[in-house]
Amino acid sequence: MHGSPDSAPGSHQAHETSGGEDGQCACPRTADLDGEGIAAASRRTFLRGAGVLSAGAAAAGLLGTAPAYAAADSKDGKGAKGSGGSGKDDDPYGQTAMTPAPRGKWSPDPDDPRFTVVVMPDTQYMFDQDRIHPVPVEASFRYVLDPAGRAGGDDENIVFLAHLGDVTNNGLAEEYTAATKVFDMLDRAGAAYGVLAGNHDVSGDDQRGSTPYLQTFTPARAKRTAGYHSSSPDGYNTSHVFKAGGRSWMLLSLDWRLSEQGFAWANAVIKANPTLPVIVTTHEIVGSYDDGTAGLSDYGQQMWDGLIKDNDQIFLTLNGHYWPPGSTVMKNSAGNDVHLHITNYQDRYYGGAGMIRSYRFDLTRGVIDVATFSPWIRELAADDELNDLAAKEIELTSSVDRFSMAIDFDQRFAGFAPVPARAARPARRMLVPGTLAYWRFDEGGKSGSNVAAGTVVKDQTGQGNDLALHSVSGSAADALTWTGDHHPDQPGHGSLVFAGQGNPVTGAYFRTVDGAPINAETFTRGYTFEVFFKVPSDWDGGRNGWSSMLSRSGSAGKAGKTGASATADEPVLTLSLSSSIELQWNVYPVNQDGAATNWSHLLQQEEWWHVAVVNDGRITKLYVNGCEEGRNPNSTNTGLTALDLPFLLGGYEWAGAVSQVFHGSIGDVRIVDRALAPSSFMNA
Repeated sequence: MHGSPDSAPGSHQAHETSGGEDGQCACPRTADLDGEGIAAASRRTFLRGAGVLSAGAAAAGLLGTAPAYAAADSKDGKGAKGSGGSGKDDDPYGQTAMTPAPRGKWSPDPDDPRFTVVVMPDTQYMFDQDRIHPVPVEASFRYVLDPAGRAGGDDENIVFLAHLGDVTNNGLAEEYTAATKVFDMLDRAGAAYGVLAGNHDVSGDDQRGSTPYLQTFTPARAKRTAGYHSSSPDGYNTSHVFKAGGRSWMLLSLDWRLSEQGFAWANAVIKANPTLPVIVTTHEIVGSYDDGTAGLSDYGQQMWDGLIKDNDQIFLTLNGHYWPPGSTVMKNSAGNDVHLHITNYQDRYYGGAGMIRSYRFDLTRGVIDVATFSPWIRELAADDELNDLAAKEIELTSSVDRFSMAIDFDQRFAGFAPVPARAARPARRMLVPGTLAYWRFDEGGKSGSNVAAGTVVKDQTGQGNDLALHSVSGSAADALTWTGDHHPDQPGHGSLVFAGQGNPVTGAYFRTVDGAPINAETFTRGYTFEVFFKVPSDWDGGRNGWSSMLSRSGSAGKAGKTGASATADEPVLTLSLSSSIELQWNVYPVNQDGAATNWSHLLQQEEWWHVAVVNDGRITKLYVNGCEEGRNPNSTNTGLTALDLPFLLGGYEWAGAVSQVFHGSIGDVRIVDRALAPSSFMNA
């Protein structure tokens, strides 16, 4: 374990002094920022543009006074030069609307469930007295601001950039003169970003008053960023609210050392916005151990006790300061996980080379994928300017630099922002034109009670396609029960639990009544069959495989089907589950002498699913959860063979006798005599 002055676990602390001039790499190919290559040219262009180098001058000590941005603020009265730069808001907790995005190029998709928060740790060695090397940071900002350049990649939808402090190495005004020009790139684009002070930017706590840092990163400047929400009265702490994945998120950029007032402000901001998930960024919370794990520093313990632990909305904290990177997960007072990460690369080649970390949220998959790389080194590689040391830093792929975090976001946020359950929808709303039968099970017995002998489930269309209960001789009374469990998007909030099996066959199932109109239907104009279902954890492929949720009486042999793909004793229609829990739609079309089969991928147990089988009169497609599967036949198949015999719900016949009863839950079932689009499915 590496020691540190603040007793942080296992980390080097970022307190190195400035040192001498950059050393020369003896590599055969170099990117020399003081030579004649593209990196050097870019650096000189930047320095001249920032007013640090006069045309034709060699690199010299920086002589800037007040930062350019701060000076501009003081002219229009928005700054607070000489008064701590507070720029106070009327409402420091920002309980109302956030500032709309300014005009610019910043336009992430607020509804895409996949989005990225980019984190940039300590850049102090890029802005260190007369050792000004802003090009790596510029490249990182270009990456963040260039959606065309990221198109097709993993960071297509960047919604926020968070700097973790130690912008500069010494907190000098001349260092901020250079740094502010790089951050101007973000301002001109109207980007959503947060920045905070580290121990190399400032000293003391957030009541320190005016500093070159605060004169550069004023509350007035923060207020012009997209998603700005509020600033603390001292000006050193800010909150942003950004929209991503169809919801709002809060990100706090907190000073390196919060005062009592700072803690009070941060807690009040969270309390005033009680439904927002919160990411906390600051310079120090955790340090790392040699095995890549992390633990709280002494100050990190204060942060945990004073802010994080009792605010369930905080699910992720990000800090720099120490190295190497690491992470840990701690339980808050509500018993929920809080992910605490340290990311810092200043100890690596070229002071970290403007390294950034992408937190790639995927709300659909329930993960955050994390990647670490240097856009600047990528640019050097593209321009054939890569030296041997840089080549090792283009992307970091160790387990502490590239990893995934599994988070069930709805469950994690349920304590403060529960997702309301979708309300039940009346049956009449499900009766789209062409509906032949619609069965639902929310008006049966009490949840957990047995389905009584003689039970009839009415067809909601009123066309007489009712279901009557049948049982295999010797089956237990609880072979079929009612339940209130259901798919979250199911119209009816009730289902049936089948406890059937084969080998030997036991269980209970339903059949359409004799004379039901649907028994003779051949569906020559097309069809849509929909079923909600769930496979239990005790599913056994030997006992339960190839059982049907829905089938039709009458065998292929009785229907005169003798083609090469025909099996004489199997039913003319089955929607079944294989022993591996794949959906199989196996039918005998009117226009074919054999079977046509559609398959799904393998499905998971203890999860509700929706299946739809759609035929437009020519082609049949199988959909799972509204998504088209790939194993759909291309052959033309029209209609469904019928022998004027019943449909079975939960039952399967072989050679005309029930040989298997379904094991699992079945919810709403709807049959329509035409092809429906996924937008018209019951789960839509």
